[in-house]
Parts: sequence; C-alpha cells; structure tokens
Amino acid sequence: MPDLSTALAGVKLDNPLVLASGIRGNNAQLLIRAAKEGAGAVTSKSCSLQAREGHANPTAIAAPTYMLNAIGLSNPGVEAEIEEIREAVKKAGVPVIASVFAGSAEDFAAVAARIAVAKPAIIELDISCPNVHKEGEMFSSSADWAVGVTKAIKQKVRSIPLFVKLAPNVPDIGAIAKACQTAGADGITAINTMPAMWIDVRAKRAVLANQYGGLSGPALLPVALRCVHSVRKACPSIPIIGGGGVTSGEDAARMLMAGANAVSIGSAVWYRQNAFGEIRQELAGFMKEEGFHKLPEIRLEG
Repeated sequence: MPDLSTALAGVKLDNPLVLASGIRGNNAQLLIRAAKEGAGAVTSKSCSLQAREGHANPTAIAAPTYMLNAIGLSNPGVEAEIEEIREAVKKAGVPVIASVFAGSAEDFAAVAARIAVAKPAIIELDISCPNVHKEGEMFSSSADWAVGVTKAIKQKVRSIPLFVKLAPNVPDIGAIAKACQTAGADGITAINTMPAMWIDVRAKRAVLANQYGGLSGPALLPVALRCVHSVRKACPSIPIIGGGGVTSGEDAARMLMAGANAVSIGSAVWYRQNAFGEIRQELAGFMKEEGFHKLPEIRLEG
C-alpha cells in the first residue's frame, strides 16, 4: 500500500486528511470522533478571547454543488476552549490544531498565548473570515496586516508551529503567504471560504439572515487549487494545508498535486457519511493505480 504519511512543520500525520476548522465545532468529543473516522489531524472551530454568539438563523444552506454559511464565529471563548483542546489532545490520538481569531493583532497574540497552554500540535490563525481589521477589511487582505498579526503572535508563542489561514479573494495570495513566511509563519492554510450570497426569488430576500456568507463545497475546488498552487510557487518550502471543496480521493490528489502537504476536509463531512475513511481509501487507490508510493511524488512540477 502507498505511504500516506506526511508532516507539517515537524508534526507527523499518518494520513494527509485534516478536519477543517468550524466543521465539528469546539467540542472535544466531536474532534475525537473525526479522528476515529480516519482524519490524520483535527482542527477546532475558531475561538476568541471572549465568548461570541454569532449570527442569527438561518446561518447555512446546502445544495449538491455548494454550501453557504454565515455562522458568525460563535464560540465559548478561549478559557472554555482550553479545556476542550486539552481533552482532544489527550484522547484524539492524532495532532490537534487549535484555531483562533481576534479583532486586533494584540488580541490575536493574547488568545494564541492562552490556547497554547492546552498544548495543541499547531495553532491556526484565522485571519481570513469573517473576523475583520478595525478598518473593516480582513487581516488577510493585506500583506502588512497579515505580517502584523504573525509577528505579534510569534513574540508570544514560540514553541508551537503557527499556520496562517488565508482568503481566496485577494489580488495575490502568494505574495501574502510569502510575507507571512518572512514574518515567521511556520505554515499556511489555504483557503478559507469565498464571500457569496443566495437569494430566494419566491420570498424575495436573501436566504441567509446575514445576507452574505462563505461559499464552500465542490464549487470552491477550482479556486482553492489555484490558490494553493500560487502559494506553493511563492513559498517553495513552506508546509501547506490545502482545502476547499475536496470531496473525493481524486480531489485530494488534485490538492496534493497543486502543492499541498495535507488536505483539509470540510463540507465533505456533510456530503459523505464516512468522508475521512472513504476519501483516504480512494486516495490510496489512486496512488496505487498511478504508481505513486509516497505523497510528495504526486506534486506537479512547475
């Protein structure tokens, strides 16, 4: 059988499939469940310094080719999250990635420093959706803002790898990734959801209470592949968790070919009952059929 193992900034994974942030919430038992289902690593829902309620319902819609959500980053706050991460680290049996967000570089550093006491394998900085800079723009929309957050956290957290999660709706995601790497980021997660909207023509209103939401599901995959490939060209050596619309083993192979070291699985958990186990089996089958023995062999040249 092909070797599906990979590594992210020195963190070893038995297989490249990573539960995406926000899919199974902040509860430790749900992260543990994803690990038992076959995930190579699991990511918690993003947490902030203080508890946050999020947006009013309806917050999500689903269709065969896309999903749209505007949850609003609801979470119990970092102090409650510390205990959930500790429990997941203790019992999941796979690396646990803790996702954090904030409204300023200083608060990002503070929440990352607090979550670090739970000893996650990686801290993921959600600078891309829907948390915003005080001027109303995402931190990920500017290399300068992304660098400011990365530097602030690196001053507070030195022993745990930091991955910066970037947005697709920027002019040059590769340049922003390169700036984050120069500022000390240990890895990049690409991508977050794409801003989108859906309208109910009979009700004559937007479906989501927030009007706008994040687009995910199969429709996002071509965008995600381009973004991951752009990040890889700009940052030849940095580890990348690539995700967005991956729902099959061949989709995972596409993401690896684009330049990812690991593959984020999100909406596939809704589309497929046993997403991690089936996608892992399909990826192994593809590699065997194509004569690939290890994951790095899959990557495109150039």
